[in-house]
Amino acid sequence: MFSNVYVRTIVLSRVLLHLGIWIRNYAVLLFVSEWTNNNPVYVSLISVVEFAPIFLFGLIGGTFADRWRPKRTMVWSDLLSAVSVGAVLLVLMNGGWVALLIGTFISASLSQFSQPSAMKLYKRHVPAEQLQGVMAMSQTLVAIFMVLGPVIGTFIFIQFGITVSLILTAVLFLGSSLILVTLPRDVEEPKSDDAGGFIKELKAGLRYIRTNQSLRTLCLTFSAVGLASGLTQPLQIFLVIENLGQDKQFLQWLVMANGAAMLAGGAIIIGIAKKIRPQMLLMVGLLVTAVCTMGIGASAMIWLTIALLVISGFFFPCIQSGIQTLLVRNTEGAFMGRVSGTITPVFMGMMVIGMFISGYLKDTFSLVAVYVVSGVLIIIGASLLLPLLLEKKGKDQSGPAL
Repeated sequence: MFSNVYVRTIVLSRVLLHLGIWIRNYAVLLFVSEWTNNNPVYVSLISVVEFAPIFLFGLIGGTFADRWRPKRTMVWSDLLSAVSVGAVLLVLMNGGWVALLIGTFISASLSQFSQPSAMKLYKRHVPAEQLQGVMAMSQTLVAIFMVLGPVIGTFIFIQFGITVSLILTAVLFLGSSLILVTLPRDVEEPKSDDAGGFIKELKAGLRYIRTNQSLRTLCLTFSAVGLASGLTQPLQIFLVIENLGQDKQFLQWLVMANGAAMLAGGAIIIGIAKKIRPQMLLMVGLLVTAVCTMGIGASAMIWLTIALLVISGFFFPCIQSGIQTLLVRNTEGAFMGRVSGTITPVFMGMMVIGMFISGYLKDTFSLVAVYVVSGVLIIIGASLLLPLLLEKKGKDQSGPAL
């Protein structure tokens, strides 16, 4: 895979980009927490400015990614992110800490233009037999930074402060942009029949998803899994305190165990990706995650909770790799940006809804009940894949048409 210049270059740029994002996010989190004396309103705004752009600019960014040349879009997105961080630093030096939130919002918004463009380049330049391995490698990269990102970001802020953290973030974003410049020149891709004005193309993207059975199925599965993830994400601290009888600092070990397992699982999937259909990979990942989720919610033993988190983390790359591979394979190149820019916000939107109601459900019922509901939702998401799985199996058995 690394012999492919597009894979090699994009992965290297994503390493710098992920590192910059983690350093920026933890610098902002820790600085705002200190400056506002842990004011929960201002601290919660950090999550808002990180996630809101996904809703506001996901489909818009995906539509523009289909209209613009992907290499140029990625280069300018990373470059403007670096400039925005530099501008925030200048404002911050004059005492305007609110600029940190604005800068984070701008940078996160630019990512909604860059990510769909990367998917377009993979669609265009990665052979079909390597595509699932590339998606697994991308998920492995995410897992690496889930483990190392908080450690690196916290260390740099504590040792050097907010100024050095932001300067380093800007340098990393700029480095990502310069690496992407080395990609071959963009080639023109034939436009879809629905090409036209921006609004017309945006509507065409939504219509394309609605009329594509595979994409409709994936969208519904993403919705169920997103809601399930949102239900449990804010409650992890209660697992530590109520179920395991530990203090809240113990949560970091659970997160690191889960992240390390994700890293190992992603590495293995890269090696076996060619042998397993993405539909089956996704189905297995969802079912294992569902069982582990319910078990984690019911467990009162540290060793069992960690074991289930490791198993869940190990199979989590199956979900991401399967979904991303199916998205790319079932989407025409001209619609890649709009599909990616629509389905990801669907997942995030359902996750936020789940996060919003999770506390209420816990207080009304119990912690175990919420985790069981989350597991059931994941099973529902897996069951929605059955028509797609059976249809594909039928096509494989029927053989090529004569």
